[in-house]
Amino acid sequence: MKALVYTQAEQLRLQELPEPELEDQEVVLRIEAVGICGSDLHAWRGHDPRRKPGLVLGHEFVGVVERSAHARIPRGKRYTGNPLITCGVCEYCVQGRNNLCSHRTMVGMTRPGAFAEYMSIPATSLIDIPQDMSAASAALTEPAATAWHALALTQRALVRPLQECRVLVIGGGAIGMLAALLLRHAGARALVVAELHAQRREAVARHVACETLDPLAEAVAESGFDAVIDAVGAKATRHQALSAVKPGGVVMHVGLQDWASEIDMRRLTLSEITLLGTYTYTTADLRATVDALHAGAFGDLGWVQERELAQGQQAFVDLSQGRCAAAKILLRP
Repeated sequence: MKALVYTQAEQLRLQELPEPELEDQEVVLRIEAVGICGSDLHAWRGHDPRRKPGLVLGHEFVGVVERSAHARIPRGKRYTGNPLITCGVCEYCVQGRNNLCSHRTMVGMTRPGAFAEYMSIPATSLIDIPQDMSAASAALTEPAATAWHALALTQRALVRPLQECRVLVIGGGAIGMLAALLLRHAGARALVVAELHAQRREAVARHVACETLDPLAEAVAESGFDAVIDAVGAKATRHQALSAVKPGGVVMHVGLQDWASEIDMRRLTLSEITLLGTYTYTTADLRATVDALHAGAFGDLGWVQERELAQGQQAFVDLSQGRCAAAKILLRP
């Protein structure tokens, strides 16, 4: 099979690899579409020691069961999946919070991912989709579920209903775009997205129909928002989020561009700000997100770009150098 292999920093090579072997209770999927995640880009730059050269990246996928070693998973059925491989028995799994599983591994990190014609995955990780769901929509389940989970936690912490709140989303990449679309669908009327890239600002304004701003050219209002979603996670955006949130408001930290930085703990304390971190999604989030995507809650997805798998290296270069306006690129094997 053909696969994009991460061979060294800033280098993916299309190689011929053996098809995955079918293990007990697993399936082999023929990949229809796979998204490029920000974490894939981070790894491609050589900044993620967990993802080592020789690995097939990619964890946002939809595919057709080519071979199955599970009695209830038929050949020919289409699925997306939870790329987090969890144990099912730790305290977090039994609580339904399997995103925090103590023993989790991950597709595209600890085992080969979906930048390939075929990929293996445990049958228990498969997520049902409507069989007429478009491949582009189904492949967005994983990043959209990240936005879904983050918004659910944010709403739980807000004092007033979302519809009454002024909300800032920092970053107009895939997670920021999906969060903004979901916020709009959930009834957020006073919504602003801060994004540096001019073409992405235009895409957000067109597809979300909300206010946008360039934070380098226009100051973000201090203490101006009931909720702030940081979909970037850089040192500068963390400071911006804490500056922009009102006293008693909520900051949801989603992005992880920078691994560590100081924040203003004095303001956090004296203004009684709720600072929340979020990691991925639960299986329940993924299932709910499939339904929401299929129902059109995230819009027409016209901001998504598709390319062939063989163009993967160039796609990563374009994303890294800011030459691509699309917040999400899907690769088609």
